[in-house]
Amino acid sequence: MPDLPQKPLPDGQGEGFRVSTASPIDKLVGMIDVLPGGTVILSSVEQVLNWGRSSSLWALGFGLACCAIEMMAAAAGRFDMDRIGTFFRGTPRQADLIIVSGRCTIKMAPIVRRLYEQIPEPKYVISMGSCATCGGPFYYDNYSILKGIDTIIPVDVYVPGCPPRPEALYEGILKLQEKIKKEPFLRRRAGVVPA
Repeated sequence: MPDLPQKPLPDGQGEGFRVSTASPIDKLVGMIDVLPGGTVILSSVEQVLNWGRSSSLWALGFGLACCAIEMMAAAAGRFDMDRIGTFFRGTPRQADLIIVSGRCTIKMAPIVRRLYEQIPEPKYVISMGSCATCGGPFYYDNYSILKGIDTIIPVDVYVPGCPPRPEALYEGILKLQEKIKKEPFLRRRAGVVPA
């Protein structure tokens, strides 16, 4: 390594010390690749996989009531969830996200559970609307409504509202994407991080 140039410090302090003018990137030369144009890529395999998984969510829309209309509006041309990487699929075996929107009856609960179990790992759930989240206004005077979808399947993101606007669902999907990017996916599969 060549000698680094000496820079004088104010008031004569630090005489005899060498001050590095090398940038932090130059110090890591053995660990990174500098591409043409000066672009640097420094990442882990896990971060790249999480970026890919979060940028391409395939959703199964499971509309049970009026919130389903807002979910359909969010998927339509005005809001266009395709531009954030969310595409609706027709079967649970092709999806990695289920959006449960609307009130769920006790009779419908086994079907929702079965659909959730058919989604391959890793799978995520968005509870859309007050009814899917806590039973909504129908729970307190009705014997047949679940108090929330999280009593039968684990929920990752709750989207509040009665019914929530398409922008709220959009925000919920963006929050889920942030959560996926931070997930220890490979370490969890290897058993290093508990699920």
